[in-house]
Amino acid sequence: MSQSDTQAINPSPAFVLALRQALRPLVRLMMARGITFSYLTELLKSLLVEVAEHDFPIDGKPSTDSRISLLSGLHRKDVNRLRQPRVTAEEKMPSVVSLGAQLVAQWLGNSLYLDAQGQPKPLPRYISEGGAQSFEGLVAGVNSDIRSRVVLDEWLRLGVAHFDEQFRVCLNTQAFVPAKGFDEKAFYFGHNLHDHAAAAAHNLLAQTPSFLERSVHYRGLSAESVEHLAAQSQELGMQALLAVNKTAIERELLDAASEAPRQRMTFGIYFYAEPCQLEPANPAPLEGVEHAIKS
Repeated sequence: MSQSDTQAINPSPAFVLALRQALRPLVRLMMARGITFSYLTELLKSLLVEVAEHDFPIDGKPSTDSRISLLSGLHRKDVNRLRQPRVTAEEKMPSVVSLGAQLVAQWLGNSLYLDAQGQPKPLPRYISEGGAQSFEGLVAGVNSDIRSRVVLDEWLRLGVAHFDEQFRVCLNTQAFVPAKGFDEKAFYFGHNLHDHAAAAAHNLLAQTPSFLERSVHYRGLSAESVEHLAAQSQELGMQALLAVNKTAIERELLDAASEAPRQRMTFGIYFYAEPCQLEPANPAPLEGVEHAIKS
């Protein structure tokens, strides 16, 4: 038996603990949404087949049912059944998300739609009122085949935009994160969590070059301090997101003339806090914070 086989059968306790930590909030979410063990089992089977087929090829050749069965531990009948065409993530993306993300990226990154402080301007509804610097002009600049009224109605429903006292369209948040609409929020949940987990897994497997995946973590803080840190994180994090978004728009225009293979990227931020117990004889582990920043 090879070392890799032994590791697969007897994974390290530290890795098992890490998996339990990572999966616990997902299990809680699934229970809250009525996902049962039998449904989850079938979902995991299909993912095992998908990953074995696409991520572990041999010499670029298509994988056989027998090889996928060996890698995944699933019966060949299950493998054969599950190797049917599946709906891709792109096909399942809500249309409002696809268009909305492009619109918000332009609104936040194009100087035409920003004020002197670099904040998104309130936009008149129609081209007749504001020309290109209008919500209708913004939509037409991204997709001329869809009416701005359709987009606006959906954004008002999702809580992405609102009207000010002058009946101008205002962006509610500095990122396209719908306040309502479970399917729309679920798309970003899957997209962001996948890319964060993919970066962490890439680094844990010691693949190079490593991805940026850092955090600052403290224990024993008061609720007031956490509230202060949350506000600071929001402000500084949005500054970073807006700066990267602006550069990405500029680079996308430069890359349009190139025939080089395309790549996608994600740069994200998050903040989380919850109650915790701190042992009196065990103060906050500052070395953990240093490791999180420097490693």
